[in-house]
Formats: sequence, C-alpha cells, structure tokens
Amino acid sequence: MNHHGIAALHRRADRVLPRIFRDYVNGGSHSERTVRANRLAFDRWAVVPKCLVDVSACDLSAPFLGSTHRLPFMFAPLGFGGLMCPDGELRAARVAASAGLPMAVSTFAIQSLETLSRVSGVTLAAQIYVFRDRGMTRDMLRRAEDCGIRTIILTVDTPITPLRLRDVRNGFRNLTRPSLRHILSMATHPRWTAGMLRNGMPKIGNLAPYGMGNTLMEQARNAASQIDPTLTWKDLEWLRSVWPGQLAVKGIMDAGDALACQKAGAQTVIISNHGGRQMDPAPSSLSVLPDIAEALKGETEIILDGGVRWGGDVVTALALGAQAVGIGRPWAWALAAGGERGVRSLVNGLGDEIRDVLRLGGMVDVASLRSQGRAMLRPVS
Repeated sequence: MNHHGIAALHRRADRVLPRIFRDYVNGGSHSERTVRANRLAFDRWAVVPKCLVDVSACDLSAPFLGSTHRLPFMFAPLGFGGLMCPDGELRAARVAASAGLPMAVSTFAIQSLETLSRVSGVTLAAQIYVFRDRGMTRDMLRRAEDCGIRTIILTVDTPITPLRLRDVRNGFRNLTRPSLRHILSMATHPRWTAGMLRNGMPKIGNLAPYGMGNTLMEQARNAASQIDPTLTWKDLEWLRSVWPGQLAVKGIMDAGDALACQKAGAQTVIISNHGGRQMDPAPSSLSVLPDIAEALKGETEIILDGGVRWGGDVVTALALGAQAVGIGRPWAWALAAGGERGVRSLVNGLGDEIRDVLRLGGMVDVASLRSQGRAMLRPVS
C-alpha cells in the first residue's frame, strides 16, 4: 500500500467506518476548537534548510520510555482500536514490533494486554486510569507486570467526560446496545461490517475480567463511570509506590503539573490535551511544550501528543524539547483504511518524511536535531 500522507488515510477511513465509530475517532469536546488548535500549532513553525552537509546516512533512533527505539514516535493509547478493522490492535502490534517502536495499550482496547503481549518482539506500555475501585487498578498493574510490561502510562486528564456532541448524537456511552440507526449505518458500510461479523460481536477484551457489561457499548458506559474523579497528587504518589517499573503521566499541559510529576517520581510526562477530547478551549499541546521543557530542564523526558500529521511535525516537536511524539488518530485511520498494510504504510511513510526533513535541514540523526533545538526553527508569522 503506497503512502500518500496521513490525510489520505483519514479520508479513506471516513469512507470505511460507520458513523458512530468515525465520529468517535474524529470528534472532540464542545466546539472542537482544541482539536483544530492541535493541528494549526505546527503551521506556526518552519524548519530552516541547511546546505553542503553529508547526509548520505541518517539515523532516526531515539531513546524514550526506558529503551532506544528505531523511530522517534510511538503508537499512543487508542480506545476501541480493534473496531477500526478486525483484530485491529493485533495488526498494529505486529507492525510496531517489526518497526521497532512502542505501542501503548488502552484500558479500552478490544484485545487484552495478555493477547497483545504474545506478539513476538512487541514493546508494550499499558495505559491505565485510576478507578474508584483501587483493587481493579491494582489488578491491571499486576496483569501488566505478568505480561512483562515495563512501562505504564497513567492518564490524568479525565476526571469527568465533557460534552462531546458527536458522541451524544450517536448515543455513544449512553446506549447499551446498537439502535436501528446504528444498524442501518453499519449496513451501508459492508466492508467494515463483514469483517467484524467474521470475528463475532466485539467487546472490550481488556476489561473482560471486571464484569463491566454484556455488550461493548454497555462496557464503555460503565467503565467510563468508574474513572475516579477524586484523583489527587497523593494518588500519583501511591501509584508510584506500588508500580516498580517506568511511569509516564499523560495529560500534562502545565509546567507546574509537570514539575509535580517529576517530584512524584515519574520518568516521563506526556504533553497531551487528549486530542481535544477533554477541555475545550485549551491550548494546543505543541504551544505548551517549550515552557514545560524549560521547567523540567532535561531531567524528565517529554513525549508530545496531539496534532502530528507529517514528518516535519515530528522534527518540530523534537526541536522544541520533546524526546519523541505519540500518534493516536493516525494509526486508527491507517487501520480502517488498510488494516495491517495501512499501518505499515503509515509507519514507513512517516519515517521517510522525518528522514527527508532531517537531511534537508543538515541533520544526520535525532541526537543532532535535539542538540540544535530551536535554532533550526523559525516562527511563521
């Protein structure tokens, strides 16, 4: 499958997916201004070309999440990824393993941690929420450790679920089973529907041990209601005390919060506004990156999540202080557009784009990019 850019994958995915799942992936909260801001933020920066540098070889490897990976990006946690195509998360995990990049497994994954951890060579991180029932959270930590997972990603920006108009219109997380309108929508998307029916009705396999409901929609509604809105910094300290491995905290948008994560013992902060699905209006992820990088002074690593669509976006984020970036919607679109071939096209294409920009900017590796930092960028008025 040829790579024509992430936007092309997005367009193709929109044709394949029924409306309820298309809107779930694409949508944001309230006016969706934050969704748009994430993308527009990258348009404010340009990379300065450099000439007469030997760029015949270019190394894209980057250290983050406790290991060195072949590419400076990862698959960010994506709820319901297995609904993009049959066995979607398994297909993505196989690509991640072969490409040498990490994959975060969402609490709301269709395939379980146990299933995905059996993919040969894959490096997984387990994304978790702290539930009202701390026993459930402890059990998810135990399961991650039993699967050989060394990194957990604690998402902290979801004390409530705000108004998401697309999901409200579709009854997502309100209904417990598909309506007639949903069934008709699925009938008009036969490729997706036939693939799903071959595997039987999907459920959230990662939540199967906890009896959240009999249908996927019921599971989603009940699990969302179990995320603890009373979570405080003391709970982060508790989590740090009971988890022996790497800890990343996702949903950080404030330098003071980033410093508090550092003090609590997190090795990584993931700058993220949840893809514009939480607070709206909020700053773009990229716009707060320089302040957070300056506050952390290189002592805690940073992953930038939100709005990345081109290789130049990755280069920009790394120049502004990130060690790596996370991509979420793009791998959902790639799965829907072309299954495993679509995800492989995404990874190879994005890697090629990063390599193009680095070499034309006179850089031969990610380390030299990060050492140049903001000096290789110019603001666009």
